[in-house]
Amino acid sequence: MKGVVIAVVALAMFQLMVQPGRAISCGQVDGYLAPCVPYLIGGSGSPAPTCCEWVKNIKGMASTTAEKQAACNCVKQAANSYSNLKDDAAQSLTTECSVQMDIPVSRTINCDEYVFPTIMLHA
Repeated sequence: MKGVVIAVVALAMFQLMVQPGRAISCGQVDGYLAPCVPYLIGGSGSPAPTCCEWVKNIKGMASTTAEKQAACNCVKQAANSYSNLKDDAAQSLTTECSVQMDIPVSRTINCDEYVFPTIMLHA
C-alpha cells in the first residue's frame, strides 16, 4: 500500500512537472498507481519497470513544502485505501527503484506537521 502511495505521489508530482501551477490532485495520483499495485500488494519480487520509471521521474518534482504536503496527503490517502497493502513493500519501493525520496510513505503520518528535507543546490 505504501508503494501504491509512493506511486500516487510520484504521479502527482509528474503532473506538476508536466502542467506547472496546477494543484496536485489525489484523483490523478490514484490513476497512476496501476504499475506499482501488484508489487505493493504482493510484496515480493521487484516492481515493474514502468512503476520505477515514473518513481524516478518524481524525484525533485514537488519542490515546495506545500507541494510535498499535498503529495504526502495523497499518498497517505491512497495507502489507506488498500487494506492488503504490504507495508514492507511500500517502504522498500524507492529502494527497489533506486530512488531516494523525501516524501514518507505512511498510513499515519501527519503530512501537515512533517518537516520535509530541503534540497541544497550548489553553484
